[in-house]
Amino acid sequence: CIFAVGASWLYHYGQHSWRFRLNSSDDIQMTGLSNVTRGQVMEVMGGDIGRNVFFIPLDERQKQLQQIPWIESASVMRFAPDRIKIQIKERTPIAFAQIGSKIMLVDSTGVLMELSSKKKYSFPVILGMSSSQPLSTRSAQMKIYSQVVHELDSEGAHYSQELSEVDLSDPEDVKVLTNDPDGEVLVHLGSANYLDRYKIYVGHLREWRQQFPKLESVDLRYDRQIIVNPDLHGTPAQPALTAKAVKAALAAGVKPAILVQHEPVKPKPAQQTVHIA
Repeated sequence: CIFAVGASWLYHYGQHSWRFRLNSSDDIQMTGLSNVTRGQVMEVMGGDIGRNVFFIPLDERQKQLQQIPWIESASVMRFAPDRIKIQIKERTPIAFAQIGSKIMLVDSTGVLMELSSKKKYSFPVILGMSSSQPLSTRSAQMKIYSQVVHELDSEGAHYSQELSEVDLSDPEDVKVLTNDPDGEVLVHLGSANYLDRYKIYVGHLREWRQQFPKLESVDLRYDRQIIVNPDLHGTPAQPALTAKAVKAALAAGVKPAILVQHEPVKPKPAQQTVHIA
């Protein structure tokens, strides 16, 4: 009886004592914040100010925090008498993505994030994504992107650094835009053997520039056959970026040349087919 009465008194004391009240935002400790702001976290936790720490639903708050795009995982812990500690693990972006009229960051699982104002990146821009796609679709696209980058860099040449854009709109025909000082070239890599095909492009680039007045695209999808300048009717123009989006993209590290909106390629008299041994 004495134990039961004591337990009841402790429960009542813990429930109502001011000692266990979360008095201000200073009583909420946060670690792991880089791109996520303290204000974003407080939008989730702010309603708990003045509340008894034992009655804050930690699991619910954790789930709410993980709805913030930049947050990959979060843990919310209570420390008596009046402290809450939050540990954040942020997502790691691996590419830029053009989403409508702005540039965003995207991680390996296809989660889209706003550009960071605290860090600059050097990534290609992915085309063919939209915010209306299911996450599973973007995740599949990012697996293709990761495979392309892995193969292009697998022999130490770091060919991925030569890319300004990667078009994933057609998984059977991955297209990359090279950041060549003599003029950008759209290279069709198909759906496999990305490194072998890209090395063909690198090995014949000088020859093709001498052979053709203007080299704009190369289709390497076919065995023993290369089609030069196949995009006779041009590629679909991407939505124009807003001035605000361009400014934010430059600050985040997007190459200036990528932000220039190109007109569709004008029709040419005929495409050229090159046969290789």
